[in-house]
Amino acid sequence: MNIEATTTLNNGVAIPWFGLGVYKSAPGGETRNAVRWAIEAGYRHVDTAAFYANEADVADGIQDAAVDSDSVFVTTKLWNDDHGYERTLAAFDRSRSLLRRDVIDLYLIHWPIKGLFLDSWRAMEKLYAEGKVRAIGVSNFLIQHLEMLLENSEVPPAINQVEWHPFVLQQPLVDYCRERQIQLEAWSPLARGKYFDNPTISGLAQKYGKTPAQIMIRWDLEHGVVTIPKSVHRERILENSRVFDFSLTEEDVGALDALDRDERLGMNPSDLDN
Repeated sequence: MNIEATTTLNNGVAIPWFGLGVYKSAPGGETRNAVRWAIEAGYRHVDTAAFYANEADVADGIQDAAVDSDSVFVTTKLWNDDHGYERTLAAFDRSRSLLRRDVIDLYLIHWPIKGLFLDSWRAMEKLYAEGKVRAIGVSNFLIQHLEMLLENSEVPPAINQVEWHPFVLQQPLVDYCRERQIQLEAWSPLARGKYFDNPTISGLAQKYGKTPAQIMIRWDLEHGVVTIPKSVHRERILENSRVFDFSLTEEDVGALDALDRDERLGMNPSDLDN
């Protein structure tokens, strides 16, 4: 495995295992520079969203990096205010225009808004059938949301992007997605740096001569989870990418798994069901 290594989604589309997330990257130069630095470091996967208000800056960063834009896998997402069939189609066109791409690689429903996401999915199936997006998927869907979607759709989601790090393992959801060939993708894989001083993580960092962030990213990859750590600092972007020259032992993966305490840093999607 290397920085450009890919996995194949359930519709045959290849997605890089590793990429740059730009949540909370400020619009303008901050996002533009982060994307350029990432691509110059070898990244070929960028994850944004309409809600982040930096889609145009992602496009600028890709342009600044002077690579073929089609060589960079780009994900964006439908925001909560844009649910519904017609609104989804309009939101997609806005995102596509801002990203300056004829075809979006991956389009996700950002959150499972009760009573609305099925109509949004129908619109996404239309976009997929028309070739405007190469793959469609979801974010922050729990088992109950996936079950409802699968029962009422023609195209199964290719991806489920969720909060995932050693402290929120969500093993039943992991198993459910794997059984149905829905690729799991981790947002906040570094848990915002909150646990870098955890004795298990810092101990493994010392053992492998790596940073806590590199240990956590490698743990994702060992589990077969696509991961998109966020940073706007050039040295951290480089650091996060240097995870392909070592692997964790099965015992050490298990030690990290044992840290699970279902501790979320973001919203629990089940709260949207109320």
